[in-house]
Amino acid sequence: MARIVPMFNATSFSSNSVRLAALHAPLSSSALAPAARFAPSPRSDLCSAPRAINHEQLFGMKTSRLMRKANCIKANASGNMAQASITISEEEAFEWVKKDNRRMLHVVYRVGDLERTIKFYTECLGMKLLRKRDIPEEKYTNAFLGYGPEDSHFVVELTYNYGVDQYDIGGGFGHFGIAVEDVAKTVDLIKAKGGKVTREPGPVKGGKTVIAFIEDPDGYKFELLERGPTPEPLCQVMLRVGDLDRSINFHEKAFGMELLRKRDNPEYKYTVAMMGYGPEDKNTVLELTYNYGVTEYDKGNAYAQIAIGTDDVYKTAEAIKLHGGKITREPGPLPGINTKITACLDPDGWKTVFVDNIDFAKELE
Repeated sequence: MARIVPMFNATSFSSNSVRLAALHAPLSSSALAPAARFAPSPRSDLCSAPRAINHEQLFGMKTSRLMRKANCIKANASGNMAQASITISEEEAFEWVKKDNRRMLHVVYRVGDLERTIKFYTECLGMKLLRKRDIPEEKYTNAFLGYGPEDSHFVVELTYNYGVDQYDIGGGFGHFGIAVEDVAKTVDLIKAKGGKVTREPGPVKGGKTVIAFIEDPDGYKFELLERGPTPEPLCQVMLRVGDLDRSINFHEKAFGMELLRKRDNPEYKYTVAMMGYGPEDKNTVLELTYNYGVTEYDKGNAYAQIAIGTDDVYKTAEAIKLHGGKITREPGPLPGINTKITACLDPDGWKTVFVDNIDFAKELE
């Protein structure tokens, strides 16, 4: 198994637009330590030191309402200054997070044969190929697919690394959810195209919703859910977590998500929580699953991350730190371009990248 090394690049995909190379995290084709997992970028030194931001600039609140530490500013031999250490209350940060303009943008994962996967998604799942780009100097190719334009829909970002035809999905990633109007008809089409059906159409256990499960050519699972017309057919990303209450609290306070519903299934020893930025029938949601007694999962090296839009990556990073998240890429513009991002790990080690909304819109122009 190869080790994941997130890479930050500055190559443009067109003459007047920028690409978010830091979101793609291509995998080197060379065989490295098999026990390695996702790691913070060793190139974090490329990022310029984060700008110093005072309380009023950061959260727009009166200084008297904030809790502060003593500022710790040290000069090194070259005269560079470290950012002041500032502490504010979690409540104040939470209030700002709730007002931020956030949307789930795309999910990034790796595949072993890009053309094969594109063919399966377009012919069997009804997705459209939105754009594709090859980065030969970094030896990887990306393809973006979904059910509508990226400026208004959640999409998948497939990454193919030259010469790597297989990945370990691990036990932590669960599945993607796709809403369809007729599950049985969709399953018949998938079978006709040679797709793998792992759960035949039928009502979900303990409920009435008709579902089915399939696998794509790389082994990623997709749950087909029978629903009426929806603006967001790519409707779920399911990840397993070791402490559901901890994860719910983190996603509410650090990510600004809403707990839409929670369901315990003691017969099958698991609990799920649906979280997102709007109702399930109109938005993509994060499905967090806790299996009784399981606190850790092997994440493999196939699934990478979710990208979420934000109005301010600096404020976002501060809120994440306050609520127990680990920043793996300090907020700021990517080297050589103006696209601002920040990356973090949640308490279970799942990676999320936050992207400046204005900069993301410019990329799509």
